[in-house]
Amino acid sequence: MSGKKAALAAVIAGAAVAVAAPAAQAASPIVVGITSEIGTIPGKAIANGAVLAAEQINAAGGINGRPLKLVIEDDHLSTTDAIRSFQRMVRQDHAVAIVGTFVSEVALALEPWAARLHEPYLITGAAANELSEYVHKDFKAHQYIFHAYMPAAYLAQAVCDATKDTLVDQFHMKTAVVMSEDAAWTKPLDAGYDACLPKIGVKVLDNIRFAPNTSDFTPIYQKIEKLNPNVIIAGWAHVGVQPTVQWAQQKVPIALAGINAQAGSSVFWKATNGATEGVITGSTSAPGVAITPKTLPFTDAYQKKFGYSPAYSAYSTYDAVYALADALKRAKSTKALAIVHALEKTNMVGTQGRIAFQGAKSKFAHALKYGPDYVTGVAIQWQDGQQKCVWPLKLANAKVVFPSFVKLPPKS
Repeated sequence: MSGKKAALAAVIAGAAVAVAAPAAQAASPIVVGITSEIGTIPGKAIANGAVLAAEQINAAGGINGRPLKLVIEDDHLSTTDAIRSFQRMVRQDHAVAIVGTFVSEVALALEPWAARLHEPYLITGAAANELSEYVHKDFKAHQYIFHAYMPAAYLAQAVCDATKDTLVDQFHMKTAVVMSEDAAWTKPLDAGYDACLPKIGVKVLDNIRFAPNTSDFTPIYQKIEKLNPNVIIAGWAHVGVQPTVQWAQQKVPIALAGINAQAGSSVFWKATNGATEGVITGSTSAPGVAITPKTLPFTDAYQKKFGYSPAYSAYSTYDAVYALADALKRAKSTKALAIVHALEKTNMVGTQGRIAFQGAKSKFAHALKYGPDYVTGVAIQWQDGQQKCVWPLKLANAKVVFPSFVKLPPKS
């Protein structure tokens, strides 16, 4: 571990243990590794969500009287760094489980190591369908992996459901261009968009994929404007600031919706200097929205501790750490298979809905269960510097409004 990473791990682990109850402090800690991309909005949110969960768990007495100690590693968006730190956390830090990463390429690289090392691994921000399909393919060998977030197929369906209830029913939008970063998670996402958008009456005019290191989106927006769609349906996570800023600066007269993952955090307003006004994005929750009785206490505690609202991956990681702690309590063991079998029986209310994992026979084995009784996510829109929930309609605290430069279809 580098000096910088060791210091980071020590500070956060120490903070988590320091708030443990006296009885928990006297017992040996249970170590959990966190792998993330600290220099990014979703990656930092993973670390923050884990830290907050660990502090609260320890303040409540820990896990069967033992404190939870976090070791946090920054993989710098590198599969090589991620594999090395994963191995280090298992072999040197003796982590009983690893949690994290929002980058599907990183998670896909770590999955074989989780299987090989028999290490429970909860993926909390990456979305590629292949993550849970990998578990299904050879369940006995790969059962240590849990996709504690929604597969891209579910994310696409949620976007389509939100689009139907808001943009189609309220604004009569009928055409779209899909605009996604070229990444593992957006391949199934785009396939999902292409399948579900026509079913809600939205014709896909084009599907544009761009390199995540793209610095100028002007040619892409010019191409899209020529197609004259009603809405751009995005698939962005690695990027977000630059395409959002150029959309606003160039006054692209087309609504921007879909998934703009970085826009889920309140820091995005400052990062874009307000250019995110009017942008709609799917997320796990939003400030002021009580999906469950645990949602608002979490968002309030997160805001108080870190000074800004949580991105989507903070919710999922917070829930995953609590699910892991609950599994450890029920298993009364830190052995891998005992943890796995306890996680499979998870049925708890989290910040984003009811948390439960799919079975071995599911195509998305060990992924979160999706649906109104479990987790669906929300759609939020930036309005006057604030994130407002616009979907599901039963949770909405605002109606969709667009900047004046967005050209809307004529009312029927």
